[in-house]
Amino acid sequence: MAEIKPTATASVKATSVQPKKSSNAISWIAPIICLIAGYGIWRFIFGNPDGFDVKGTGWFWPKHDKPKGALNGIYMGGIIVPILVGMFLMVVVFSIERYLTIRRALGNGSISDFIRKIQYHLANRNVDAALSECDKQRGSVGNVMKAGLRRYKEMINEGGLNTEQKVISIQKEVEEATALELPMLQKNLVFLSTITSVGTLIALLGTVMGMIRSFSALGDEGGGGAGASALAIGISEALYNTALGIGTSAIALVMYNIFTTKIDSITYGIDESGFTLTQSFASLYK
Repeated sequence: MAEIKPTATASVKATSVQPKKSSNAISWIAPIICLIAGYGIWRFIFGNPDGFDVKGTGWFWPKHDKPKGALNGIYMGGIIVPILVGMFLMVVVFSIERYLTIRRALGNGSISDFIRKIQYHLANRNVDAALSECDKQRGSVGNVMKAGLRRYKEMINEGGLNTEQKVISIQKEVEEATALELPMLQKNLVFLSTITSVGTLIALLGTVMGMIRSFSALGDEGGGGAGASALAIGISEALYNTALGIGTSAIALVMYNIFTTKIDSITYGIDESGFTLTQSFASLYK
């Protein structure tokens, strides 16, 4: 009976990569704080009573009138304004958070230079020097490469597997490490992408509400000169919502595209590092 050759997936060691522990508290704490801060800015800065000739009463939404300055005019945009201000603050907070995370993930130096150094050390069969380069890089590509190099080093002296199985083991280790790195890079980008589309819709809602109030005031005035003046003022106040929403969405879109471009470069580096490891092992340790 012909000898049965073991399949490529048999006896492959399980991955040694451990899941990273990370807190995601900012994902639900930051939006709440930003919305509260947005209300505070709208109520106490834009709605400072000293900025109006006619001061309203009440605590949550005083009906001030005749604003003295542009910031006070924003207050007249209505209750949707604090939501838009809160969303703008979210864009700022999550942009800073993503910048710091992705900057750390990029590591030290150029990713392409780092991969070339790894290729050089592997070509000279110096795995320890390659591992040392990973410690210097200290980014996501370095972390994935380090996990793969550890398995690479184990497979050099592994006698129970053929070359194909060893390559698959290294590839699996790289895939497991990659699966743990990428979610960290993409986390919280959903807030920027959501604000990009929802910000304009919420602004439109605020504008429509302001227009309803304006035309209602025109009807109360009977359509005379005073009514037309009130309508013009009301429309200008309603359009503050549109301006805030479009501005916030535009900034969110720009930041989202910047971060996704950076993540794509890291992902490409990770893919190239995995290819480097498997091809190097397959050619040097047949």
